[in-house]
Amino acid sequence: METEKNIEKPRLEKKEITPPVAEKPLSPEIKTEQVLSSLEKPLQAPQPSEKKGEGSVVVPFPPSSYQVQRAQAIDNILAAGLNEVFLKMTPSEQKEFKAAGEETVKKINKLFDKAKVSVSKVISLIRKWLKLIPRVNKFFLEQEAKIKADKIMKLKNKF
Repeated sequence: METEKNIEKPRLEKKEITPPVAEKPLSPEIKTEQVLSSLEKPLQAPQPSEKKGEGSVVVPFPPSSYQVQRAQAIDNILAAGLNEVFLKMTPSEQKEFKAAGEETVKKINKLFDKAKVSVSKVISLIRKWLKLIPRVNKFFLEQEAKIKADKIMKLKNKF
């Protein structure tokens, strides 16, 4: 019989496992900087093989400079001649009238992005907005709507 050699097996050391330490939450300034830096990267259109799932985000394009200029021109045309009428309104009526006017400008500007613009749609939008004026004469309303629509339609060729 052979003599048994006393071979020691290597001992495995037990390591103490520590839970991961949560990172310190970022300050609002750092978050803002990260968001701004991520926005500076050029946007890429999704590839056809990509699927739009729950995690996809649609980023609207900012309006171009000519759209902003066109909206300003439309707003100026709509506001022309209505200062006195606007000042006679109560503050709550003024807020409602102003908000509806801004919405009308957006809708007309959106109509102008189409290839074919219907004058009747522009007139109906302006008429609907002008109806918010208290105690307005029906004939004045029609006349103003048509005059303003004609001036706005001239902008179509400019922008």
